[in-house]
Amino acid sequence: MGREKLHKQPSGRLIESLKMERVRTILTHRYPYPHEHSRHFMIAVIVGWLFLLSSDNLQTLIMKLDKNFKWWSMYACLIGFFYFFSSPFIRKTIKPNYSNFSRWYVAWIFLAALYHLPSFQSMGLDLRMNLSLFLTIYISSLVFLIVFHVIFLGLWYLGLVSRMAEKKPEMLTIIQNCAVISIACCVFYSHCGNRTLSRDKSIDRRTASWVAFSLWRKQNEDNTLISKLLRMHKFKDQICSSWFAPVGSASDYPLLSKWAIYGELASNGSEHSNIISPVYSLWATFIGLYMANYVVERSTGWALTHPLTISEYETLKKLLKPDFEDMVPWYSGTSTDLFKTVFDLMISVTLFVGRFDMRMMQAAMNKTPDESKSSDLLYDHLDGKDELWFDFIADTGDGGNSTYAIARLLAQPSLVVKSDDSRLIFPRGELLLIGGDLAYPNPCSFTYERRFFCPFEYALQPPAWYTPDHIALEKPELPLGVSELRQYSGPQCFMIPGNHDWFDGLNTFMRYVCHKSWLGGWFLPQKRSYFALKLPNGWWVFGLDQALHGDIDVYQFKFFAELCQQKVGEHDSVILITHEPNWLLDWYWGDKTGKNVTYLIREYLKGRCKLRMAGDLHHYMRHSCTESKEPVHVQHLLVNGCGGAFLHPTHVFENFKECYGNKYETKAVYPSYEDSSKIALGNILKFRRKNWQFDVIGGFVYFVLVFSMFPQCDSFRILHEDSWDGRVNSFFNATWNAIFEILEHSYVSLAGVLTLLTVSFFFVPTKLSRRRRALLGFLHAAAHITSAVLLMLLMELGIEICIRNHLLATS
Repeated sequence: MGREKLHKQPSGRLIESLKMERVRTILTHRYPYPHEHSRHFMIAVIVGWLFLLSSDNLQTLIMKLDKNFKWWSMYACLIGFFYFFSSPFIRKTIKPNYSNFSRWYVAWIFLAALYHLPSFQSMGLDLRMNLSLFLTIYISSLVFLIVFHVIFLGLWYLGLVSRMAEKKPEMLTIIQNCAVISIACCVFYSHCGNRTLSRDKSIDRRTASWVAFSLWRKQNEDNTLISKLLRMHKFKDQICSSWFAPVGSASDYPLLSKWAIYGELASNGSEHSNIISPVYSLWATFIGLYMANYVVERSTGWALTHPLTISEYETLKKLLKPDFEDMVPWYSGTSTDLFKTVFDLMISVTLFVGRFDMRMMQAAMNKTPDESKSSDLLYDHLDGKDELWFDFIADTGDGGNSTYAIARLLAQPSLVVKSDDSRLIFPRGELLLIGGDLAYPNPCSFTYERRFFCPFEYALQPPAWYTPDHIALEKPELPLGVSELRQYSGPQCFMIPGNHDWFDGLNTFMRYVCHKSWLGGWFLPQKRSYFALKLPNGWWVFGLDQALHGDIDVYQFKFFAELCQQKVGEHDSVILITHEPNWLLDWYWGDKTGKNVTYLIREYLKGRCKLRMAGDLHHYMRHSCTESKEPVHVQHLLVNGCGGAFLHPTHVFENFKECYGNKYETKAVYPSYEDSSKIALGNILKFRRKNWQFDVIGGFVYFVLVFSMFPQCDSFRILHEDSWDGRVNSFFNATWNAIFEILEHSYVSLAGVLTLLTVSFFFVPTKLSRRRRALLGFLHAAAHITSAVLLMLLMELGIEICIRNHLLATS
């Protein structure tokens, strides 16, 4: 009935009712072709400069290589050192609310370190450039291009060029292009000169060095590699005389004769030449290429295929772009959400666990004495269908993009999967089951709305009458024209809370799930944090709420036990949903949790549990029971925590084989055990790039630990040992003495050590015994303290070596 009314509306009102700002899946052009020729230009200049530089300085470099090998090695170590410690800054702009560091600060430190090393020129590498020529060409290019853009903008105003010319280039782009052109011309002048005629036989500076090096070459004729490298110099001369030769004389271009710059005569620099300067020719070529590229870019094919101006396109792009949140910075140490999560967890565990349980309040609020017949917990509106498709995910609401990607797949009318030579078509599930941890890192209005509801609304929009602030008083609030839940044919959703949803005592989950009616386009009939669904053909779904205990409470146990006795048939099949995969975690930790759930499966379901599904671990893993003479309590075990959160490893569970006294084998896993192991190994280096703030915090902690140890005035004694064994022994003795000095004489460092020991103890999982936690915590803290002292001594030795070799300005 509601659909018929919708078709009777006029088209204009229909479009308005759809709320097009909610339609997020719109095919648009990619971002218009950027004005990036300056980047390509820079690459060409650098490649040409490296070639010309190597050909001009190759002989000098080889002659001085023996003396300067240690300095080149130090340069290489310095560059590698700064790349390692600044790599997190290279590909990511630093947010001001996290840190005051920036890539410019790192570059400044790097240049300051280079300043104290010998210059490249003294080691045989001449990088000097004619500064006056650079400034002349730069200012000329800047004025010329500004005048060109003003003229082109005037032509646009008169309507003589495409309206895309309205978009003026940024001043920074013009400055960058002028700098690249100036560098290219100066590099050419430095290596090829400004001669207009072929060089005479007189020996200039370059020729003299070449002759000297040729004599040195004759003494080393057996070195074929060097003889091949020497040919690069001749090849460079051929390029300078052929490819960059003058384009003509003043008589060839009479209109430009007054504006052209003329070159120098090779034989006598005092005479004037009527041949146009090669440097001037090169500059004019670059300027002409820039102008031609800009005119074509703004007036032809590219502009015609983009009818919107860039300003209009950017405005439209902002309206269409989803406003998603980034992934939670778990290891940043600077996120207020993480500190709030820790605080909420401490409050929940300390005050509420064992004292107040929202599940008990839900049971007390139940209006029906017999819970097995309660419509608040039992839903049987789906059992009349011939078949039913459902989807299951868990652990959503971390990053907006990843959550939206999963939600968009769930929202598709069908998914086509190619398997070998066949195509499998999976329709959209009429039922969506979510296994907890709806939003990270802590449950609150912001995380639920921005990290959970927002991506699902972008993937499948809710009805036109939906308002985000609406509170459902009597659920289910059915759409107009639908009298009962059985008649509703749209997608529906049921979900259970996870441990992160319980950090606030389940308050946010109750407000946003149990008292709202829509998750995007999925209808929410659910009233409690646990439920039972009766599906077609004798199938059931039990959604259990384990809270922070990892187990169900007695009231919940009573409801499902009575349901098994009174409603579930002897030959029916049950799908059990919990948040934690106890079968994997208990095997990994050597523990036994979820005793009430286990008792429910063994004593009440009695082999009718065909499938257990859970999340919490952010990967996919499915095990099936092998043939067994013992009673099979659960046939299949499935973990699917791929709802949009970060990835957990799978290879740590590779040896899992047994549960409930039955043998199981792995049927499917993602990522595979091999891939998971490779990803975990790659985290050794990739972790820092994603979590650079962790380095800042770790560096501060290390500084506090060794704060009172600076300076180590007697560290140079380590270098006075005659043998390497003696130096190593002396180094470790100094390390041992520094650690004892921290414990005996330094109050600040001692306080840092005690704090580190305490944090390390609580960092160890609580599932272990106190003795093992204390041992692991002590070893963890000892490793950090030793590392901090070792780094301090290495830095002291490095500074001492630089001072003794007069490598620092203060030495």
